[in-house]
Amino acid sequence: MAEVKVKQELTDPVEIENRIKDLCQQFPHGITDQVIQNDMPHVEAQQRAMAINRLLSVGQLDLLRNSTGLLYRLKDTQSASKMKGSDNQEKLVYQIIEDAGNKGIWSRDIRYKSNLPLTEINKILKNLESKKLIKAVKSVAASKKKVYMLYNLQPDRSVTGGAWYSDQDFESEFVEVLNQQCFKFLQGKAEVARDSKQSPMVQRNSSFATSHEVWKYICELGISKVELSMDDIETILNTLIYDGKVEMSVIAAKEGTAGCVDGQMKLYRGVNPIIQSTGLVKTPCGLCPVFDDCHEGGEISPSTCIYMTEWLDF
Repeated sequence: MAEVKVKQELTDPVEIENRIKDLCQQFPHGITDQVIQNDMPHVEAQQRAMAINRLLSVGQLDLLRNSTGLLYRLKDTQSASKMKGSDNQEKLVYQIIEDAGNKGIWSRDIRYKSNLPLTEINKILKNLESKKLIKAVKSVAASKKKVYMLYNLQPDRSVTGGAWYSDQDFESEFVEVLNQQCFKFLQGKAEVARDSKQSPMVQRNSSFATSHEVWKYICELGISKVELSMDDIETILNTLIYDGKVEMSVIAAKEGTAGCVDGQMKLYRGVNPIIQSTGLVKTPCGLCPVFDDCHEGGEISPSTCIYMTEWLDF
């Protein structure tokens, strides 16, 4: 008679604790009690609770709360060592700031999530800043407000404004210089293609450049004090497209090719208009990407359009 192997049920408290920690590693954002129950259906609720409480008491798990209920997450040993000696309120504020990531969080939102008095929160924030566990970063979205994030994080572009902002001021001159240099590069490539005396189709194809080529050219010029990404250069190229100076084409490309994203690559070429643009196209409305959403009384309105005002003043 063949021997039937039965899966051994977890009964040892240490084994149950280790299994819970394994689940937390599989789901780093946290697990619910239901996840633990589904994984260990034969373990009684009292045994699960004892194992969880044991892990919480020795500081190996964090207890969090979200919209669906309680979550258990494996504690970060580095942050745990940094917060050694801190009281529960300080740990709570640190945890809230950590969960906010590199987009940061307002002190008002910290107050809402922690239910602590504002004076206590300000005291805790100053203490955490002095320990270099967190830092305050000014946001371009609100010049008089600061967001808090972990000390070692690089702020998100939505907070700093990216390469186009310096101390919350928009660097219009810097953007204009990049605009001119990108167009100059594409113009030069088009001129070389025309001088090659090849067939019109070959000339046209060879006049295209990838955003990676434009990015490399700008980096080699050394005109930027900040590190520019491919997305930054594509933003500049998009403004040239809106101005009618550049056209874009998308082709299929091998994964791993410089400038390739999801099997596609963007190509750009400088263009010269064959005929003079009509008067309507020269108005802000002629090239406005949100033209269809513009109407009187709406969020986008002709009477509040700064581009229309500037054009009329000119």
